[in-house]
Amino acid sequence: MSSMEQNLFRSGEQCLTRAEITQRTADYYQRAGIVITPEERSRIEIADFGLNDLERTGLELLTYVNTQRCCAKEMVLFPHQTCPEHRHPPVDGQPGKEETFRCRWGTVYLYVEGEESQPIQATPPQGVYTVFHEVVLKAGEQYTIYPNTRHWFQAGEEGAVVSEFSTHSSDENDVFTDSRIIR
Repeated sequence: MSSMEQNLFRSGEQCLTRAEITQRTADYYQRAGIVITPEERSRIEIADFGLNDLERTGLELLTYVNTQRCCAKEMVLFPHQTCPEHRHPPVDGQPGKEETFRCRWGTVYLYVEGEESQPIQATPPQGVYTVFHEVVLKAGEQYTIYPNTRHWFQAGEEGAVVSEFSTHSSDENDVFTDSRIIR
């Protein structure tokens, strides 16, 4: 039985229930001044990317809307939690997802294609990471990632809340650099 079926997620040395992670995520939204309804709370997604190490690799998100033209999400990253390197490729003749990240609370270290930053502030967890052009986002700052651009991001020591505004999102089509990743 998978961790999703059991509603248990490994976080470091402990296992957390879906309810515990959902509560922690809701607390982060509250810190950022983001009000969610009970119905939205019930739709919070926990993404451990099939690695069963949510503390290091994963994120928690709420999708408000995802139409054929646009998408809006709120993402939470716990302290030093990383969304692994991936890209949004062309799908069905469309160029792939274009997304803007706006940091609402905390600090996010975003890595995209481009000249490698030396040194970088994040520490990538075990996995495959190939892009190291660093963009630091603090509350109120934003950055746009264009289609098919490899990127990954990690929260700072207090965690982070990030709003994502994008074209249509088809997460199942994301291409991860690390072949172990399951989305």
